[in-house]
Amino acid sequence: MTVANLTSNEKNRSRGRPREFDIDAALDSALRVFSERGYHATSISELSEAMGLASGSIYKAFKDKRGVFVAAFARYRQLGRRRLEAMIASADTGREKVFQMVMYYTELSHGEAGRKGCLVVGGANDFALLDEETAAHVATAFAADEKLMADLIRIGQVDHTIPKTVDADAAALTFLCFTKGLRVIGKTGRSRQEMLAAAEAAMKLLT
Repeated sequence: MTVANLTSNEKNRSRGRPREFDIDAALDSALRVFSERGYHATSISELSEAMGLASGSIYKAFKDKRGVFVAAFARYRQLGRRRLEAMIASADTGREKVFQMVMYYTELSHGEAGRKGCLVVGGANDFALLDEETAAHVATAFAADEKLMADLIRIGQVDHTIPKTVDADAAALTFLCFTKGLRVIGKTGRSRQEMLAAAEAAMKLLT
């Protein structure tokens, strides 16, 4: 099941019941809690406080904590992908597009944003062994980023800004590991300067 399916399913499940709250705003609040604390450490009471909803309203709208997570995950991916694609579109060459994708994650990996962490990376940790269905959603998110990076590298090889000797698939997997690792390290309070230096070093893979 894709992220788009999840969003559609959430809408279908809610059809016919009037909304008494802004679901997007509520999910934005929920994903901040999940990103900072992780799924298992997050309680319904914490979600209730962050979302500004009574626990009964949460159960009515999402069934349980897992339902909140799945809906928040879908919104997180949708918003993040939109911002990422806008950054990539602003670049002219394949190499610049790769750099913009690396910078997207770099800028999320320091300061307050870095300490909040990443819902996708956190989901990988929480669900890898416990919930196969949700783990599959996380794996799909990783695979989408890996494919996008490989496509951008190949664009660079076509426009001659990236050497054809670079193995696009291997490099894409390496960048996936690097960017997700940035999000983990970002929770430890690294500076922007440190993260930028790491991003510049990673780009040397494409020389």
